[in-house]
Amino acid sequence: MRCPFCAHDDTQVKDSRPAEDNAAIRRRRQCGQCGARFTSFERVQLREVTVAKSDGKREPFDRGKLERSLTLACRKRGVAPERIDQLVSGIQRQVETAGDSEVSSERIGELVMEGLRQIDPVAYIRFASVYRDFSEPRDFEAFASSVQDAKE
Repeated sequence: MRCPFCAHDDTQVKDSRPAEDNAAIRRRRQCGQCGARFTSFERVQLREVTVAKSDGKREPFDRGKLERSLTLACRKRGVAPERIDQLVSGIQRQVETAGDSEVSSERIGELVMEGLRQIDPVAYIRFASVYRDFSEPRDFEAFASSVQDAKE
């Protein structure tokens, strides 16, 4: 694996251990040239999945992009990073096992909404505000009241 610091191609694995409930392998690596240490993860990828965006563009499914979105929605909410990682892994598994080589961004958004609803109501509203493009304060109010009504 290429070193992220100096781009040298020769890195050595110093330690390996299971991660994400044995769904991935965490590896500590060291560069043979600059000596820098870094962590990599190895995960099973069942198939190549393309995401069809609402504007017609298509791009490969990006686990990192999904993880960043969820981390941003859960920022300062006390949601454990492991919980976010479990949700990302679950969504990725659903997308890859659906049997289609293409999934709509809307479907991914709905899967994220379902997962966040169970984890944290504020993170759920934060994500929904971007996903559903809230433009007025009353949009937040209406959505938040629907979330509150569902809890009661």
